[in-house]
Amino acid sequence: MASIASDIIRGHTDTIILRFLREKDSYGYEINRNIRNLTDNAYELNEATLYSAFRRLEEGGFISSYWGNEGSGARRRYYTITDKGKRLYEENLRDWNASRDMIERLVR
Repeated sequence: MASIASDIIRGHTDTIILRFLREKDSYGYEINRNIRNLTDNAYELNEATLYSAFRRLEEGGFISSYWGNEGSGARRRYYTITDKGKRLYEENLRDWNASRDMIERLVR
C-alpha cells in the first residue's frame, strides 16, 4: 500500500513543492519536514528528487532562489514561488481534482 501511494505522490512533486512555497519562502529540509509531518511520517521526498524538482522548477521560471542570512549554521538556499509558479500550481490542482474525481468514479 505505501509503495503505491508513494508512486502516486511522486508524480506530483512539483505541485507539492509549489503548495508549500505559496505559503512562504522555504528551503529543502523545511519542505521535507512539512511533508513528513502532514503524512504522519509516512512519506518524504528523497534529497535527489527534491533538489531535481527545485532545479527543474527554477529553470522553468516557476520558482526563484536566494541565499539566506543565517547567523549561525550553514547558509540555506531559500526558494520562492513566482507568478508563473502560482499559475502552474492552480492548473495542476485543477488537473489533480479532475483526475481524483475520475478515479473515484472508476473504482467505486
